[in-house]
Amino acid sequence: MTAPTEYLDWWRQGEEHLGTALGRLTDEELTGPSLLSGWTRAHVLAHLAGNADAMVNLLTWARTGVETPAYSSDEARDAHIAETAALSPLELRAAVLAATQRLAGAVRDLPEHAWAAQVRTRQGHVLPAAELSWLRAREVWVHTVDLDAGIGFADVPDDVLAAVVDDVFRQWDARDAVPDVALFAGDREWGTGALAVAGTLPEVAAWITGRSDGAGLQADGPLPTLAPWA
Repeated sequence: MTAPTEYLDWWRQGEEHLGTALGRLTDEELTGPSLLSGWTRAHVLAHLAGNADAMVNLLTWARTGVETPAYSSDEARDAHIAETAALSPLELRAAVLAATQRLAGAVRDLPEHAWAAQVRTRQGHVLPAAELSWLRAREVWVHTVDLDAGIGFADVPDDVLAAVVDDVFRQWDARDAVPDVALFAGDREWGTGALAVAGTLPEVAAWITGRSDGAGLQADGPLPTLAPWA
């Protein structure tokens, strides 16, 4: 078993777009608000750096067989985000670059058999290491949009957007909290609820992840307010 080539391609492309967004932002803009309420752009970048290292930990678990949690605790995760976000612009940029390089090295060095190893995410989901490249791709694409640096959902590949919406519905289903909606984007559809909602795939993905109030979507009635996926 190996990581699906599609996932790896999405991950690499996402990291490239993150680099583009980071290069567009001035040092002063790093402390400005992101599209995530309560987080500056520096917080988003700090989260992405920490997430890269969390993926390295899980790949280490897969490679060695020694349980290596993504984060030592939720408190440690939150503290790392706050500390990294407070770094100087130069140090913050370096931290993001170093973390993404560590992740690239961990992916490159993982033996083929280790992609089938089972690991456990911070949320408690047990999955093969082969799926980690998708989890990182999802994080990096959506949070690059959150940086509000000229890269939006329209710049994300359609297959990635569809996979993100798939994930949101799976998470809702696991919590028995699927909204009463039937969602349509072109020939793709999700949900079987009473409220029909339709739009382009970027519009649908922005709304379903809580990055948009749904302006531009067509609906049979008032749209529910969705909490941001983070």
